Amino acid sequence: MNLPVPTPAPVTHYENFPVASWLCPPALRAPIAAIYHFARSADDIADEGEATADRRLDELASYRADLLAVGLGQSHSGRWPEVFEPLGVQLGAFRLPMHLLDDLLDAFAQDVRKTRDHEGYADRAELLDYCRRSANPVGRLLLHLYGVQDATALRQSDAICSALQLINFWQDLSRDVPRGRHYLNAADGAAHGVTRADIVALRPTPALRALLAEQVHWARALMLEGAPLVHRVPGRAGWELRLVVQGGLRILDRIEALGYNTLQHRPTVRAVDAPRMIWLAVWM
Repeated sequence: MNLPVPTPAPVTHYENFPVASWLCPPALRAPIAAIYHFARSADDIADEGEATADRRLDELASYRADLLAVGLGQSHSGRWPEVFEPLGVQLGAFRLPMHLLDDLLDAFAQDVRKTRDHEGYADRAELLDYCRRSANPVGRLLLHLYGVQDATALRQSDAICSALQLINFWQDLSRDVPRGRHYLNAADGAAHGVTRADIVALRPTPALRALLAEQVHWARALMLEGAPLVHRVPGRAGWELRLVVQGGLRILDRIEALGYNTLQHRPTVRAVDAPRMIWLAVWM
């Protein structure tokens, strides 16, 4: 989900990632940028261009080997110097948890395999396990940099990040379904009498709208569960997190306003939403 995150320099995109924002403490801009470029480049390998699925998986394996090398203080392959040279510096300077970076690569590879094999997700537990690796590491890495490590904060961070990932799924159905990516899980679909064929047809039937309404409610509940974390993250970063939370909730509001028809429309946060988001962030 492309939330409006202010950036001091031109960067491309990585979902839900505050990239060296002006709200970020200056001392943390370098490690956050290094993590961002690591994740962005890996996501591009998994998702961009015309490479075959097997080629993407081979490239991700090579990328993982470079991560392991720099984590051990060894030389990387030189294929992605703009990623692994700054990341190697920040790994040492901030003792970044390697397993969280590896989890991101595991999630990207899973996306490639599931798309190649035309697979979806069986139930919410399986989908949340994907979120655990695709989204939650971002929050945990940021908390590591902010020095917030208690169990409650980690749990709240996971709830926010999983919610953001789910919101991205429900926002992007009109894009993902035609590309063969299926995030509406089979168990919830069956409970509403919705099949894979119904989803692929991209017709907003009453059953599909009811299914999406339930998914939106689930994502909102997760976001609200994690929202108290904004009071634990120090300084300007805490204010940035407030805006991230409000941006996610605003997307859910827009999905509801569409009658849960994101099979044919993609809602976004717009400039006109900024005053409301800022107001709600102040009063959190």
